[in-house]
Amino acid sequence: MVDISAKTPTTRRALARVRMRFPPGRLQGVLEGAGPKGPIEEVARSAGFLAAKRTAELIPMCHPLLLDHLEMDLIRIEENVLEIRFGVRTRRGTGVEMEALVGAALSALTVYDMTKALDKGIRIESLELLEKSGGKSGTWRGPEASGERADPQAD
Repeated sequence: MVDISAKTPTTRRALARVRMRFPPGRLQGVLEGAGPKGPIEEVARSAGFLAAKRTAELIPMCHPLLLDHLEMDLIRIEENVLEIRFGVRTRRGTGVEMEALVGAALSALTVYDMTKALDKGIRIESLELLEKSGGKSGTWRGPEASGERADPQAD
């Protein structure tokens, strides 16, 4: 692991997203709670939160962190495309990019598990970091970081 013992704790934030593509006509019912395993949002949120909090157990060389805030939003961005945005905030000596990515990924896997009985053709696509801030490297934003988002600054 990287030695972070000399780093000054600062507020660190990260926002990740993952997109899911549903076969035509499937997403609307899922968003209305008509999926085979019921409403997806709260279950996906809980799964993402649990995963983000256990990132150090899943990713070798990742520091265990106390997370101060987690946020997950489901956003329908096209007729058949669902976007999951996952925000993380902490005040520690290392960043939370991995926690945001793991939270987004597990939220998407949970949505897939809850909806796969409708159609095995549901795809999980484009897991990526949208932005991060804090620490020595400062703020970084990907080219598509604007728009509706989970806000890792919210309380």
